[in-house]
Amino acid sequence: MTGLFDSLALPLLHGMDAERAHNLTLFALSTFPLPPAPDDDPILAQNVFGLDFPNPVGMAAGFDKEAKVPDALLKLGFGFAEVGTLTPRPQAGNEKPRLFRLHEDRGVINRFGFNNAGHEKAREKLLRRASRGGVVGVNIGANKDSTDRAADYVAGVKNFADLASYFTVNISSPNTPGLRDLQQADALDDLLARVLAARDEAAEDLPRRPVLLKIAPDLTLADLDDVVRVARERGVDGMIVSNTTLARPDSLRDELSNETGGLSGAPLFALSTQMLAQTFLRVENQFPLIGVGGVDSPEAAWAKIKAGASLIQLYSALVYEGLGLVARIKQGLVEHLRSRALSGIGQAIGSGAKDWL
Repeated sequence: MTGLFDSLALPLLHGMDAERAHNLTLFALSTFPLPPAPDDDPILAQNVFGLDFPNPVGMAAGFDKEAKVPDALLKLGFGFAEVGTLTPRPQAGNEKPRLFRLHEDRGVINRFGFNNAGHEKAREKLLRRASRGGVVGVNIGANKDSTDRAADYVAGVKNFADLASYFTVNISSPNTPGLRDLQQADALDDLLARVLAARDEAAEDLPRRPVLLKIAPDLTLADLDDVVRVARERGVDGMIVSNTTLARPDSLRDELSNETGGLSGAPLFALSTQMLAQTFLRVENQFPLIGVGGVDSPEAAWAKIKAGASLIQLYSALVYEGLGLVARIKQGLVEHLRSRALSGIGQAIGSGAKDWL
């Protein structure tokens, strides 16, 4: 089914404006019935952050910004889906155009700026699917004009504590001015203290929701030391490595590569995987990691796992590979595990981290 969709839809989508194509994809997923994906091989199942994942392949935040299609994504075979980034108040984001395909580089540049309809609308959608199960994370952020950004993250925890499988604290988008300043040690310590206190307060009446921290790939190693130290001291449940990058590798060839915004897709793979490995070694197994950035094949997914990821996420690669990529990655991971006589992904996590230094 996905193969037929990809063969028909990808040429059509690539013939139109990138953001319009994205919105059309969301419309299709929310409108047309989907057959369920085949059951996952049990060798891919894991319990991470106290949650049961049928497979390690997740949809990254940014695809479903307003929680419109998490169930469709799960039905397509994703092991989990992350919605958002959600801000307390509706936000239009930056001016268009703000999404660019780098065809020659198999990359994407975006400068959306947390465009979303706000907590209230997203909550309505998540309430409607609350009884359906599956792991659906909520990525929370701050409004661009907020005078107390930490309070916006606290509001996210309070507003979705009964609906989120987990929370992602997104302080690493490059498209909201000053947001990445929250990665600095003192600001991060205050932010995590307030967010985790809100989570713990909610856990008095509801299940305890894991809180993950999503970081940028552009941190210096000294800054990464500070981030991991604060994350460990505050007791986060995990980290996501990484968001998009402001860097522009010399290898980029596409004429749109100088557009401002965050770069994702294949050109991000090496940088994000190096940051993942550096983070894994600093975390010292205190909590799990999710690896994101340039996952476009079973080999890229396997490399993320060996670099330290318990789970992986993707998004930009679907622009070029189509929805069939999810099944190909899962089958490839099964083959990697069985060919090495491994009983599960846990035996491979971090086994190649030092190779990335």
